[in-house]
Amino acid sequence: MLTYAVKLTRTPGEVVEGDVDALRSVGFSDRDVLDICEVVAYYAYANRIADGLGIDIEDWYPEDDA
Repeated sequence: MLTYAVKLTRTPGEVVEGDVDALRSVGFSDRDVLDICEVVAYYAYANRIADGLGIDIEDWYPEDDA
């Protein structure tokens, strides 16, 4: 699931049917795959909206020191 989520986030144009098949092969249903895809896509969307509008990170959120 996490491999799929990372691929969908970083290189969405490279997601292929085999990626979905890999999820099914470990027990995810088609509904599960849809849910995973929707959550990953929503977070990408929300972050791009925030970045595009220049919204600052909340004060309580730790900054990345890396």
